[in-house]
Amino acid sequence: MSSIASPASVAPGNLKRPRPIKAVPVRHWGRWISAAILLFAAFALGWSLAHNPHVHFATIGAYLFKPLTLRGVVVTLEMTAIAMVIGIVGGTIVAVMRLSDNPILRVVAWIYVWLFRGVPLLVQIIFWGFLGALYPTIFVGLPFVGVVFGRGNTSALIGSFTAAILALGLNEVAYAAELVRSGIISVDEGQHEAAYSMGMSRGLTMRRVVLPQAMRVIIPPMGNETITMLKMTSLVSVISGNDLLTTVQKVYEQNFQVIPLLIVASLWYLALTTVLTIGQHYLEKRFGRGFGHADFVRAERKASKREARNG
Repeated sequence: MSSIASPASVAPGNLKRPRPIKAVPVRHWGRWISAAILLFAAFALGWSLAHNPHVHFATIGAYLFKPLTLRGVVVTLEMTAIAMVIGIVGGTIVAVMRLSDNPILRVVAWIYVWLFRGVPLLVQIIFWGFLGALYPTIFVGLPFVGVVFGRGNTSALIGSFTAAILALGLNEVAYAAELVRSGIISVDEGQHEAAYSMGMSRGLTMRRVVLPQAMRVIIPPMGNETITMLKMTSLVSVISGNDLLTTVQKVYEQNFQVIPLLIVASLWYLALTTVLTIGQHYLEKRFGRGFGHADFVRAERKASKREARNG
């Protein structure tokens, strides 16, 4: 009868060492192939542009920082800033009206948003640019009694720049109102009740409690609206708004260098949107403190360090 050797009787030298496990990374061949295709396409596009005789790099360099181009850039920035101020202030008012208990205010705000979001922006720009065809004269006075404090020619009072600001700003009010309203709704109702219990009025609650918390939700889409507004200013070229695109259009109508001057405008739009994108990033970080995963990790680390110091 054969005997079975116990583990203790087996000599250590007779034990076989297990083979080390070798980790083999997963091969993502699809990623490498798609990356190679994209790199080749980008290289081919760059090569074709660099060797295209119709690009005229000398013309691009000559007009990129020319004073007339810079004036167009300044006008574009002015339009963007003024229209966004009108949009944010007006949008906040319209958003509060939509959330009001007053049914008249709610209906008026809803009609405003419905009207300006429903009509294309290009149509609104053309409408304001040709407002003189509808109302040749603008007057300030008391209606139905014939009392007039002042009057003026509509085309003289509302030039292309003013018409562009009216179209861009009033259109932005409708979109900003929905963004602000969504931010206000995102704030917990308990915040309202806590403020009311402390004796704060509805207006003070909105300014001091609700809107500061709603900014975390409002800032990201509002930053996108600002970038979109910067690009939408190019539409005012249909009424000769003296913006960046209008400026380059006037130039290439004389020298027929269409493609180089459009590239000049595109480079400036890309540069400006890049700056706005960076600003939006830091604003989101500022108003989103305490809500992101990174903020949670930092808070946990600080708490751990405090516990370690306290023993």
